[in-house]
Amino acid sequence: MSETSEVTFSPELISFIEEWKTKPGNLIMVLHKVQEEFNYISRESANLVSEMLDVPLARIWGVVSFYHFFKLTKPGKHTIRVCLGTACYLKGGQSILDELSAQLNLAEGSVSDDGLFSLEGVRCIGCCGLAPVMTIGGEVYGKVTKDKIAKILEPLRQA
Repeated sequence: MSETSEVTFSPELISFIEEWKTKPGNLIMVLHKVQEEFNYISRESANLVSEMLDVPLARIWGVVSFYHFFKLTKPGKHTIRVCLGTACYLKGGQSILDELSAQLNLAEGSVSDDGLFSLEGVRCIGCCGLAPVMTIGGEVYGKVTKDKIAKILEPLRQA
């Protein structure tokens, strides 16, 4: 028996997996749903998907490690995404990412030791008129400057 005792899929996810079990391309669709539910693909989740779809675990890890969309580590409580698309990059997106990295003592693509923050550079958020832009948990912050970052982070550090 594999290590699936630490993870439980919601009834909705189980139903989705059952619905997609025999469809072509099911593995990627199922993994997207798992990540949607947990925000990443844990080893335990991968083991359970392997059992439910009767797919070798090696194939699952091959897929999740190939596609950059899939996360293999649990994200922080607050995921900060900084746009590095053309408009944001030209208006200082990289310097915003660098400042966040410095203030949080956190490298891009990492999770803080306390599990509070994740920091990611992304290609486009779709708010080019507000460049440079960052999002935290679905909230959009536009025309961000280095001076605004500490004030934006302050309530999140206390949450």
